[in-house]
Amino acid sequence: MSNRAVLEVIALDAEDAVAAQAGGADRLELVTDMAADGLTPSRTAFEEIRAAVDIPLRVMLRLTDGFAAGDVDVLVSRASDLRDAGADEFVLGFLTAEGDPDLVAVERLIAVLDGCRWTFHRAIDRAAHRDALRKQLADLPGLDTYLTAGAATGVDDGLPVLKAEAARSGEPGYEPRLLVGGGLRLDHLPELREAGVDAFHIGGAARPNGWTAPVSPAAVRIWREALDA
Repeated sequence: MSNRAVLEVIALDAEDAVAAQAGGADRLELVTDMAADGLTPSRTAFEEIRAAVDIPLRVMLRLTDGFAAGDVDVLVSRASDLRDAGADEFVLGFLTAEGDPDLVAVERLIAVLDGCRWTFHRAIDRAAHRDALRKQLADLPGLDTYLTAGAATGVDDGLPVLKAEAARSGEPGYEPRLLVGGGLRLDHLPELREAGVDAFHIGGAARPNGWTAPVSPAAVRIWREALDA
């Protein structure tokens, strides 16, 4: 089954995590506060989720809504604390006011991550120049994934970009895996799979009753079965 598509699901707590794993998720993205689009969870939340499931967990490193890094000292401290708790995969991504990657913030964080694998998240969809961003980040240790919708407004608008980037897989700057998420729907999957995309990220789609309700194993299972079909 090593060639099966990866399904990553957002989890806010252990209940979500157990439900997502039961539905067939391969990996979880751990966040808190979806009203701010997903911020760093507490160490306690990480520890409870880690104890509840045995699939990989990618932990968000983000202090505030938007794509500015904010207080990098605090971010570094939170990352270090999560590393001490056993976190070994992360999600991050920061831009300058001009829309360039904030290399100072990113490099300070990945120094603490010390070789852990990480995803550069949808900040790429707000970047001034996607290709330039990828080339600037290309040599950073641990970067193995870009979470992207192809456009700031979501997958509907980003499909041409996603397909073009999938076609460049393996080129300099395009070695990290494309993890598609952000307004992703089941009807997008055939076109993306045909283009060679093999990793998908869902949040709201796993929660038919909204963000105040837990992840639905049945909703996750629908995605798992669609990807395995």
